[in-house]
Amino acid sequence: MPRNSASVSTKATCLRRFGKFSRLIKGLALASAVFSSQLITASHSFAVPFDIPSVDVSGNEIQSQHQSPVRASTVLKRTSAQSPKDDTQSKPLVRFHAWGGSAQVNGYLQWVAAQVSQRFNIELQHVKLADTSDAVSRVLAEKAAGNHDNGSVDLIWINGENFAAMKKHNLLAKDWVKELDHFALTRPEKNSAMVTDFGEPTLGMEAPWGKASMVFYYRSAHMKALGTAPGQTINELLRFSQKAPGRFTYPVPSDYLGISFIKYAAIALNGDKQSLFYQPVTESSLQAVLPALWAYLDQLHPTMWQQGKYMLRQASQLQRLVGTGELTLAFSFTAAEIPSAVNRFDLPDDVRTYAMQDGSLANVHFVGLTYNSKNKTAAKTVVNFLLSPEAQAEKQKLEVWGDDTVLDMASLTQAQAMLFKDEAVHKSALDKSQSAVLLAEPHASWTDKLREAWYKRYGARY
Repeated sequence: MPRNSASVSTKATCLRRFGKFSRLIKGLALASAVFSSQLITASHSFAVPFDIPSVDVSGNEIQSQHQSPVRASTVLKRTSAQSPKDDTQSKPLVRFHAWGGSAQVNGYLQWVAAQVSQRFNIELQHVKLADTSDAVSRVLAEKAAGNHDNGSVDLIWINGENFAAMKKHNLLAKDWVKELDHFALTRPEKNSAMVTDFGEPTLGMEAPWGKASMVFYYRSAHMKALGTAPGQTINELLRFSQKAPGRFTYPVPSDYLGISFIKYAAIALNGDKQSLFYQPVTESSLQAVLPALWAYLDQLHPTMWQQGKYMLRQASQLQRLVGTGELTLAFSFTAAEIPSAVNRFDLPDDVRTYAMQDGSLANVHFVGLTYNSKNKTAAKTVVNFLLSPEAQAEKQKLEVWGDDTVLDMASLTQAQAMLFKDEAVHKSALDKSQSAVLLAEPHASWTDKLREAWYKRYGARY
């Protein structure tokens, strides 16, 4: 995720990784204002989120430079076994806009940057985002200003509504993914999830990067003291919160994890209407599923942390409250971030992770290539490396990120498959030997409608 990002991965994650469509309208307004004042002149016209100076992953400030064209046939075939490169030669710069809220994701992208620099003489810059829609708005603003070949965003970690928005406004390069040698290892002809994003055909506009699903985690010492157990279904979760008031909450639905909880609850509470979620939303289908959701949330909110009158704005705050002991039960879209947080002492070692028995919301997170990137060939080379068995295996390591691979194991050689051998099981990690019901993400059109309906009923709670 792209959280998406994705803080997807940790991006599903993570990826991954999932902003508000309304931010796109702000992008158009921004473009109009900037264009009228003649400030949009080059790829550095916009400030980097968080007011971070443009730096490479090693922390060095990036100087403005003219990029040399790179031939795909040359870059894609180059390996680390070749002779060292001339450091005086200008490197093509690829700016990867991705959620920056995860230490694991950030560290992994530093490793990727070192690899593509050594192997392909490409400079990869991770532009850290608080909200993926910031980058979407930036590309939209550049298009409105007539900047069609010198964009400030090359790659973007996306899925869901952000992909749907970029697809609708023609902000992504088309039909490029099939050019990547390693894309075939996902077996897209046998796995529709590799070419479908929240019900939207990807049309070669984005490449799959990782997989994520919602998991819950809890303080086992708290459960023992309370004399109860964590809920294994959406209705059992309500009973837990009623028995242990103040020990559970979820973020507001403007946060990607908050809207993910709303989607999970809506699907799980409407078992006889689940097919509606996998078609474009209509007013009648929305009204058909909302009564069960409102009845549930009306009961849940008064039992939550702060009596549900105040809710968290960011997913990262959930983990902090579990760590401080204020919450007993929480959830994440990145299973591997839980044991990683225990190892970093951000969470205590009595934390345990599990998947809901009535289903875990799951999705694939992707990497998109913008239509106005000036370094498309180099950007494709980076994505091809992200899909390599070596990079996918590194990403899946629990101590690195723990994001599940999108590669089909049957497509790999024995040596490649060995890269993914199981590591020792962490006591706080999800038990992957247990089968889990996966709930596919609803069609992307549901996200805004559910969010808008929630705010109309409950208002701002932060």
